[in-house]
Amino acid sequence: MGVKLSTARKKSEFGQQNINLATQRDKYYNINDTTYSFVNGDDDMDFECNDYKSLRAKMSCGHAVTPMSLTNWCRRLLDQGECRFVCGQTDCDVEWTYEEVCKMALLTPEEMDYFEKKLFRNAAKNHFDIKLCPGCKCSVVRTDLDNLRVCCTVCTADKNKAFSFCWQCLNEWKRPSPYSDRCANEGCINKSLEILMTCPDISFKDVKGVTGCPSIRACPTCGLLVEHDRTNCKNVTCQRCKVEFCFVCLKLTKECQKLREYSYFTSCARGIAPRQTSIPVWKRK
Repeated sequence: MGVKLSTARKKSEFGQQNINLATQRDKYYNINDTTYSFVNGDDDMDFECNDYKSLRAKMSCGHAVTPMSLTNWCRRLLDQGECRFVCGQTDCDVEWTYEEVCKMALLTPEEMDYFEKKLFRNAAKNHFDIKLCPGCKCSVVRTDLDNLRVCCTVCTADKNKAFSFCWQCLNEWKRPSPYSDRCANEGCINKSLEILMTCPDISFKDVKGVTGCPSIRACPTCGLLVEHDRTNCKNVTCQRCKVEFCFVCLKLTKECQKLREYSYFTSCARGIAPRQTSIPVWKRK
């Protein structure tokens, strides 16, 4: 689901990060263009109350926009790491296609180039296991998530011989490794796993009956390291996969609550999950 913002939010919450390629000029719909459905009323996407002068046109979800407000909203989504364009209105989960955004926002070729590059980067970050090759610095996607040895096709072509590197320590893979969790290079360790094993315990301010819980957990869905701020309930939502889970027992929130209802601020039915000894791999559907 895309990021939601209340129309009551203040302009100061947006700040300078919302400035985009289009703010130095105006964008106006052509009133004679019959491919748009123009409507009267407020601009539903003008969260900053700029009162853009263009006509209001209706999106596929039914909400009214101007080219500038739509450009600003979609740019904000991209800058927050999203790779989908979802309406920002409360209780509206409609996703707009990229083609609709281009048309309704009157995107320039320069803006389309920026949007497409941001979409690719965000998608790569959120949906692929991707790192930079230590040889050529090109982005490499790991297809076999159980194999630390990864071949770079660019380096292999340039060097005219196979070039592979360790996904964990990002050093060239020089010789066979007798280990399953690291390569033969000295100092090759899983830093995320080391953090999970050595992080201190925490005490919750608002959750009763829980002591000795590690301060950092790997999301049970995608493996992203997550830290609890110790306040409010024991549940957290992963910023990458958007799944909510219990920080104490590591079960999905709904599963934890099935075992002990209304235990948001008390101990779990199955107690505290031990420190994790492996990083979960995201099994995307």
